[in-house]
Amino acid sequence: MDINTLRQEVLDCLEHNILSFWMERMVDRENGGFYGRIDGKEQLHPNAEKGAILNARILWSFSAAYRVLRKPEYLEMATRAKDYFLAHFIDRDFGGVYWSLDAHGQPANTRKQFYAIGFAIYGLSEYARATGDGEALGYALQLFDCIEEHALDREFGGYIEATARDWSSIEDMRLSELDANFPKSQNTHLHIIEPYANLLRALRSAGEPGEPLIPGNPVIPRVESALRNIIGIFTDRILNPKTHHLDLFFEMDWTRGAGRLESYGHDIECSWLMHEAALVLGDREVLARMEPIVQLVAEASSKGLRPDGSMIHEANLDTGRIDDDLHWWVQAENVIGWFNIYQHFGDEDALTRAFRCWDYIKRQLIDWEHGEWHWSRHPDGSLNTVDDKAGFWKCPYHNSRMCLEIIERVEAM
Repeated sequence: MDINTLRQEVLDCLEHNILSFWMERMVDRENGGFYGRIDGKEQLHPNAEKGAILNARILWSFSAAYRVLRKPEYLEMATRAKDYFLAHFIDRDFGGVYWSLDAHGQPANTRKQFYAIGFAIYGLSEYARATGDGEALGYALQLFDCIEEHALDREFGGYIEATARDWSSIEDMRLSELDANFPKSQNTHLHIIEPYANLLRALRSAGEPGEPLIPGNPVIPRVESALRNIIGIFTDRILNPKTHHLDLFFEMDWTRGAGRLESYGHDIECSWLMHEAALVLGDREVLARMEPIVQLVAEASSKGLRPDGSMIHEANLDTGRIDDDLHWWVQAENVIGWFNIYQHFGDEDALTRAFRCWDYIKRQLIDWEHGEWHWSRHPDGSLNTVDDKAGFWKCPYHNSRMCLEIIERVEAM
């Protein structure tokens, strides 16, 4: 395989396997927007809750697809996602976005999870990049202000996980039942760094249309400052200098918590997203400091690689428990992460790793019959049909982004 063959294969996958599935099977024509769930056995659940994460990621995916491919059907889906998100997920009383809605579009869980607000910024800023839409960019800026006002820790730095609807404190800040309950996490910071970088790109390409929305504020320098700050949080706080893995959970003062955990999928994802943030920021000193770290974090993630090119999820070094399921999102990030190392540092072995993981995805995770990718395969090779095909956490984001990243990167080389 060569990079042009890879580009063509991921383009075909994007259009005829991923995006087609969401257009044909997930559009909710009765209640608006998109359905909340199709389970791992292909059963639609029309009354499932509609999550902010899912809907923001749908918005990002179709906006990015339209920006790159300029097909009107992708713009139609992106606009549908934007209109529904702004009409139903935005909290008009307190600001921010609801965590979830019921199937009819009414608030179900009103907590403010900053991870979700980050994805809202990501989707809205991408729509603005793709279309020049000032409304989407204006809302993205309002949500940026929500994070900076209500999540930023001005004493120790970084961002907290969650609050109640009215921005008051809550005891249980966990993103999901699988997470440890700590006030700060690598995962939330990861999904604030990517929307901040994307917001900066949208603002620069739009010539600062946000200024009339927030009179008197120099918008671009504020976002640049926030992005520079969070890059420093990753290099100075989240990165474990001894192992070059990214630690996962922290107390307010950045004391590491929840034991010695290694998340290989997050490591490889972090490696290229940190690099992207530094490239977008355009500060030569920041980039010079970041690029050796990018390579070290990527190489640390290789601990999770298997001989067939796939990557396992994570490990707890204290208990010895290894989650060696082969998740769809980990494989998608594995491809981008190694391609990034090849593209920017000329590492041919990294390109081989990207090719081998893509081969695994084609053989083991893409559902060629029904569309989309399966959640995972178990270590024994059996298919995971318990977890969703589409749902609160299974969205057209990791895999569509992988395809779009490869398309754009190959075209740029």
